[in-house]
Amino acid sequence: MPLSPDEIDRYARHLVLRDVGGPGQLKLKASRVLVIGAGGLGAPLIQYLAAAGIGRIGIVDDDRVSLSNLQRQVIHGTPDLEDLKAESAARAVHRLNPHVAVDIHAGRLTAENARSLVAAYDIVADGSDNFETRYAVSDACFAEKKPLVTAALGQFDGSLTTIRAHETDASGRPNPTYRCLFPSPPPPGAIPTCAEAGILGALAGVMGSLMAMEVLREIVGFGESLVGRLLMVDARSMRFETLQYGWDEGNPLNGSTAAASSRSERSGEPGLQEQP
Repeated sequence: MPLSPDEIDRYARHLVLRDVGGPGQLKLKASRVLVIGAGGLGAPLIQYLAAAGIGRIGIVDDDRVSLSNLQRQVIHGTPDLEDLKAESAARAVHRLNPHVAVDIHAGRLTAENARSLVAAYDIVADGSDNFETRYAVSDACFAEKKPLVTAALGQFDGSLTTIRAHETDASGRPNPTYRCLFPSPPPPGAIPTCAEAGILGALAGVMGSLMAMEVLREIVGFGESLVGRLLMVDARSMRFETLQYGWDEGNPLNGSTAAASSRSERSGEPGLQEQP
């Protein structure tokens, strides 16, 4: 579907970019992005995705807006207090860009419903604040063959990476999964919550904006992907560093054991590998 005159004017600064242009803007318009969380990371992420002209944004969040959220969750305002965050964020999207459709998923993403939510979208951006949700999202993205942009926040630091675990690299080696980067969650209580430790509000804006940039880059296809690279941001020293990480053959999703199990299931003889 071509861009309308209003959209041409709205996205003019994208249209003159050599690496985006008309074809790239049409890709954004045709894309469906699922955002997990409308909080610190999700707030700026959703705003920039809407401003960029993503065709459909799904918002998953079961929480309500509280006064302590407003220090960093800039998509919400004082009039939105006690409203569902997914609904508040949807209203903000409609005010910002009426060309963007919004799906409200005002519930909690779990291992049981993750695949059905993920399956309806082209790319997933995870801004959740707990490992249980992150593992559920990343496992579902692997199963449904969807790219995942995922980020996390600390008090003065953040991290960001992209997962395409359902694909291989140029050499044919599987791309790393989220479980290759974080094989298991930390012990309960090892990482203090945001309410306990605090967080620099502007840092959430930086990391959420970086998430949006990575989603747009993945959709349009310009530049170098963060697949296999973890971007780490230190707000105290204003330092950005990138850590390389790779496929772990022991991971349960696309590791050697998982591949052998899959072959055994296809052969109809559990526990036995197909003979060459």
